[in-house]
Amino acid sequence: MEVWHASAGRATLTGNLNERFAMLPKYSIEYTVSFKKHDFMHHVGTDDPVAAEEFLEELLERGYRIRGIKHEGAQLSQKDGDRMLRTAAGMLASKRLCASLGIKPEEERFRFGFTA
Repeated sequence: MEVWHASAGRATLTGNLNERFAMLPKYSIEYTVSFKKHDFMHHVGTDDPVAAEEFLEELLERGYRIRGIKHEGAQLSQKDGDRMLRTAAGMLASKRLCASLGIKPEEERFRFGFTA
């Protein structure tokens, strides 16, 4: 997974040097981390849709503000973005239910129907 780091107005990309200049990541997620009076914008890019959904799950769990989800450089439609967020929210709900009730993912899926 390639990760964009933003600080003080500069952005750098970690990953293979040749990949950096070859193409945009398929999925790019923009989010904001707030500390008291300061907001810091960050970008994360990946070519894997599952990794993008897992990262969205982490953002939802931590309560960070999601600014946008892009696919190949273009903003996703609201329908497609909502679908990714719904999947991430289901994954988070599944994880929380399993931990709180002490049940396995299979039982959670049977009882509650969230995605694991």
